[in-house]
Amino acid sequence: MFAAVIPVKNEAARLEQVIINLAAANSLDLIIPVLNGCTDNSLAILEQVNCPILAPLCFQEPLGIDVPRAIGARAAQRLDAEGVIFVDGDMTGVNSTVLGQLVQAVRQKGVDLALTDCYPPEFDRNLSPPASCLLDIRRKLNNALGVSRIIGSASPSHGPHAVSGRMLRLTEAAYFAIPPLLLVHAARHGLNIRAGTVLPHALLGSPARSSTHALQIAETIAGDYLAALRMFAGKSGDRTFAGHEYIGYHNQRRFDLLADFASGLITGDCFA
Repeated sequence: MFAAVIPVKNEAARLEQVIINLAAANSLDLIIPVLNGCTDNSLAILEQVNCPILAPLCFQEPLGIDVPRAIGARAAQRLDAEGVIFVDGDMTGVNSTVLGQLVQAVRQKGVDLALTDCYPPEFDRNLSPPASCLLDIRRKLNNALGVSRIIGSASPSHGPHAVSGRMLRLTEAAYFAIPPLLLVHAARHGLNIRAGTVLPHALLGSPARSSTHALQIAETIAGDYLAALRMFAGKSGDRTFAGHEYIGYHNQRRFDLLADFASGLITGDCFA
């Protein structure tokens, strides 16, 4: 069984199209939307959409950034999935070709962590200063792990990506909530990391966000990468560089709720 996990935070306007794209890929057996403290009609969209392989999980309390993908990964692990693909609930540009290439990388090519290259060389020019900074720190980690030659600046923090059942079984759920840690974990265990597809950032289909949100996201990801670099060096996951602690949305991640889900204390059952 190959599953898809869709983190959803008030994405009602785009969620149906994302599900349609996933269903059209014809390579998935289960789609797990994880509703993350939604205050819009995302659940109603799921109830109305004609997709028999939907298995939503719903959480009234906000889980925080990336924790929904960790919960989806844990759910797929319980089902002994052979692989999982992660697609955000607003990425309407992720089409069946891209999805098929990621699934194929895992199923047929033995890839354990298949990433999307969102900044191929011809598309990484004229970036904003925050984007350029993030790209630099992504390359620094990929270089340190010895995978930059095969994945460039690709990252599980950006764009759809897929993991194998082997990686699911070897990886703590919490690592999925801080995506760069997946890279460190995969490299340490000798797992197969590849760029499974290319989809430039501008074609992901995600809507434009406020400048405040963009800066918070950039700070979150920068802090995640600092923590990953320190983890790779065998140190604590500190998020500080040059006297500044890169927090962003990190403190909103509900690792307590993830632990409760992993232990079975909460189920995420939409109809409980």
